[in-house]
Amino acid sequence: MIDKNKTLPDVNAIATPVADFIRYYNENVPEAFPQATVRILERFKVLHPSLFKGNSEWTIDRHRKKLMDWLASYRE
Repeated sequence: MIDKNKTLPDVNAIATPVADFIRYYNENVPEAFPQATVRILERFKVLHPSLFKGNSEWTIDRHRKKLMDWLASYRE
């Protein structure tokens, strides 16, 4: 039985390793959008260090929208 009074953590706010973030991100963006890769995320992280402030993990809530906007203009 599920305890309706128990609050579950918001999956969008949970810090995840890069591999998990990539999997979730790529599964949940439209096919026309560029896909995330480790190389791309490493570049994004270098260009946006203030989004990580001592934490190397990714969160959907903090990083997804900013990554989507940045990827639209990013060219390798």
